[in-house]
Amino acid sequence: MNKNVLIFSAVFPPEPIVSASLSKDIASELSKKNKVTVLCPNPTRPHGFMFENEIEEKDYKVVRLNSYTCSESKIIGRLRESYSFGKHCFKYIDDNKDNIDVIYANTWPLFAQYFAVKAAKKYHIPITIHVQDVYPESLSNKLPVLNPLLNFFLLPIDKYVLGNATNVIAISNKMKNYLASTRKINIDKIEVVQNWQDEEVFINYDLSVSQNQSAKNTPTFMYLGNIGPVAGIDFLIDAFIKADLKNGRLVIAGSGSKKKSLEDKVHLLGLNTIEFWPVPEGKVPEIQAQADIMLLPIKKGAASSSIPSKLPAYMFSKRPIIASVDLDSDTARVIKEADCGWVLSPEDIFSLSEMMQKVAFISKDELLKMGENGFSYAIENLSKKNNLAKAVNCITETIVNEI
Repeated sequence: MNKNVLIFSAVFPPEPIVSASLSKDIASELSKKNKVTVLCPNPTRPHGFMFENEIEEKDYKVVRLNSYTCSESKIIGRLRESYSFGKHCFKYIDDNKDNIDVIYANTWPLFAQYFAVKAAKKYHIPITIHVQDVYPESLSNKLPVLNPLLNFFLLPIDKYVLGNATNVIAISNKMKNYLASTRKINIDKIEVVQNWQDEEVFINYDLSVSQNQSAKNTPTFMYLGNIGPVAGIDFLIDAFIKADLKNGRLVIAGSGSKKKSLEDKVHLLGLNTIEFWPVPEGKVPEIQAQADIMLLPIKKGAASSSIPSKLPAYMFSKRPIIASVDLDSDTARVIKEADCGWVLSPEDIFSLSEMMQKVAFISKDELLKMGENGFSYAIENLSKKNNLAKAVNCITETIVNEI
């Protein structure tokens, strides 16, 4: 086929973000039969992360655009970042339109998506939009007082984006149905591809160790991910303190803008049962193997139609999960279907502390069985092997349909 594929990616390696890995996997797979160019900003995620020298890709071209970036979780800064990246991408298409056969966009909502679709429509280039979260609703949930205003001004932008995209990738059936009904677009235009983790990384680590690496005598509860303002880590800490587990520990692994203040809080309280660990690149399987139970807090309404990237990573590590999430969310559904953990209402400190007390005395064999359940489910539904092929097929179909 050997077509010219242009990829817009809001994040890209060396950023240790799942969405960056998804774009890289897609670029690598498409480059086997096509000429691929990736447009992305300079690396900034997560906030405060120190980036090593970037490895130059040989199979495809990476173009770092000098667009505005905002790594901190600030609404005005994030909107400006989306607008700036979108304008830079639009200009790139303007300058290179004759050498672009198809566009795949895994980029910031809403402005970056808008400019991508606008340029594609102007030059009759097929475009696939990958929707990671539903906007403006996700923004409205954070600012309920501005809900009517945000929806009035921003919802038409998303309707334009999805209505004029050649096809759309949604990350859950719930998201697909919601987008089709609220954006008034043909449901057949939307393909469901669940976000994946590379299962081979976890499988290879598991094969390399001769014994279970989790703590033998001290039950270890662990959160691994971004330690930012919306992660709810202070909620985990307060619940663990309330649980008052004399023989347990809580590990917060990762980096982010809230890490320092949370470390200070724990230090002032004199708690030696709560630890903060860094997560070097490539060490997620090794670190999660030292846990007995993984923790997944999501604030009310924050992930009703999407599955956080931490979930498949936890499941591939064969660890049971305590999730504090909306009970009607896809995250809750997956954990229940897989029988790999417990689902609690979000932001309920009392329920979480009680569950920590209960789980601390569950036998290792029972915990391991639940972990195996999660692993089997994730291999079938959340693996790179199964979902990368679906995503690539969705993009290449737009090329075939244009021939």
